[in-house]
Amino acid sequence: MPKSKPAPHRRSECPLNASVEMLGDRWSLLIVRDMMLRGSRTFKEFLQSYERIASNILADRLRKLAAYGIIAAQPDPSDGRKLIYVLTKKGIDLAPVLTEMVLWAAAHEETGNQALVHQMKKDKKHFLVAIRHRWLQGKVHANSN
Repeated sequence: MPKSKPAPHRRSECPLNASVEMLGDRWSLLIVRDMMLRGSRTFKEFLQSYERIASNILADRLRKLAAYGIIAAQPDPSDGRKLIYVLTKKGIDLAPVLTEMVLWAAAHEETGNQALVHQMKKDKKHFLVAIRHRWLQGKVHANSN
């Protein structure tokens, strides 16, 4: 039986503090966004994101997200030297949170990607079901290799 990792030391027991400690920087949230909305799975795909994350920051955030159980790294079936990253259940459970963050920002700031905002506003429940469905398909595909 594998040993479970010790719980990280937190500054406080506040649930908001726990979420901020896990996801409190923009890069972590943008990586999760790219996995959910764009289907990004490889280091190279994350580097090609609009925001241009530096490779050292990306490597650090991927490690942290994996340590917190938000993503998992698996060997690429086509090239065992490379890793593919997948959202865990804990990670996909962030979909409603990220959706609300997008809607909040769009309501209070001038933002782009209005097609996505409109889709979320029109039928948030359907949008979230579609995100989860794509995740389940990718999870089955990743596990079948």
